[in-house]
Amino acid sequence: MSQVRPTRRGVLAAGGALAAAGTLAACGGGNDDGGRGSTGGQRSHGAGLVALDKVPVRGAVSATGPKGEKLIVARPDQHTAVAFSAICTHQGCTVAPSGSQLHCPCHGSVYDALTGKNVAGPAPRPLAAFAVRVKAGEVVADQQ
Repeated sequence: MSQVRPTRRGVLAAGGALAAAGTLAACGGGNDDGGRGSTGGQRSHGAGLVALDKVPVRGAVSATGPKGEKLIVARPDQHTAVAFSAICTHQGCTVAPSGSQLHCPCHGSVYDALTGKNVAGPAPRPLAAFAVRVKAGEVVADQQ
C-alpha cells in the first residue's frame, strides 16, 4: 500500500488557513454574554458600568458603555476609576485585561491598563479615553 505524503505547498496553505481562521475568530469579538462583557459587576440600563469593588486596585475589567461601547474600566487607586475604549488602535480587535496591562489577542499589542498608553506591539497610538466618575460605589459614564 502506498503512502500519501503532504506537499510543502499543501502544508503551508493549511497552516495559513488555520492562522486566518484564528485571527478572524479573535477579531470577531463574539461572545455569548449578550454584549455585557465578561465581568460579573456590570450593570445595564444606565445604572453604571461596573461596581467599583469589582475592579481590582491597579487592575482592570471589561465593561460595556451606555451605547454598547466595548470598554475597559481600570482602578488606579482605591477611590478612583478610569476608562478606555477596548478597541485596539492597530486593527480594531478587542483588548483584554491582564493585571495592570491590556493585551490584544490579534497581533500582540500591549497597553497600560491605568493610562491606556501602548507599551508594546504594533499599536500606533494609545486607547481612546472614556470619561467616567465614581458615584455611590459605581463607575458611571460621565455625562458632560
